[in-house]
Amino acid sequence: MKNIFSLICGLLFGAGLIISQMANPDKVLSFLDILGSWDPSLAFVMGGAVIVTLIAFPLILKRQKPLLDTQFHMPAKKVIDRALVLGAALFGIGWGLSGYCPGPGITQLGAGLVSGNWADPLMFVIGLFAGSLIYNKLNSTKS
Repeated sequence: MKNIFSLICGLLFGAGLIISQMANPDKVLSFLDILGSWDPSLAFVMGGAVIVTLIAFPLILKRQKPLLDTQFHMPAKKVIDRALVLGAALFGIGWGLSGYCPGPGITQLGAGLVSGNWADPLMFVIGLFAGSLIYNKLNSTKS
């Protein structure tokens, strides 16, 4: 049941990304180009997501546990440190250069496999996994 619900949530998320054009790197890059041909429309998508989260999150957390798990998995770390700032900066640089972030990149890969335009999102997803593996390898040597 948990896997079926995860699939439904993933499909809903992907459909939302495609409909809102958040998976379109040209739309995202136009949003990020505040000194050029800025397109503020994605701010409404993000604003809508924030409003839904602000309303739903407190209601959901009033439950004893999630519907399909034994506990809520909340981050334990609540401090802004160097790793968070560096990671956010790297994420922003990657998003700004490619127009993709992880969810939309994977969504666009799936859509591209259907439409035939899969090379760019495939390279992004390969880079995403490679970066994650490199981080994990470097981070595991510190422990």
